[in-house]
Amino acid sequence: MAETKTKPTGASVKAFLDAIEDEARRKDAKALAALMKRVTGCTPRMWGPSIVGFGSYHYEYASGHSGDSCVVGFSPRKGEISLYLMCLGDGAGKLFAALGKHRRGKACVYVKRLADVDAAALQKII
Repeated sequence: MAETKTKPTGASVKAFLDAIEDEARRKDAKALAALMKRVTGCTPRMWGPSIVGFGSYHYEYASGHSGDSCVVGFSPRKGEISLYLMCLGDGAGKLFAALGKHRRGKACVYVKRLADVDAAALQKII
């Protein structure tokens, strides 16, 4: 069975965020880190080389594949910020409708910049 690539590392979150070249993306990433820390009460950790994650949980699929992941997190990619959120339950549709300009994948929410989304809705989703 393939080994999970995205694991917590000892890398510095601060160094990762400080190294983001684009000033606006760096500012958004630092704001997201502060928001997620405040909402979750968890200290940020690097998960793999590019995900800032908060908290952790263990999962196991029927196939037997299992691993650990962050409860919430984000990755400040070049084109969009990927948000990793565990908000797929009842009521999620209303929250996402209030979020503003975004798109969703199976396990991610993508935003171009924080200014495009409603801060209160984002906080509730987190």
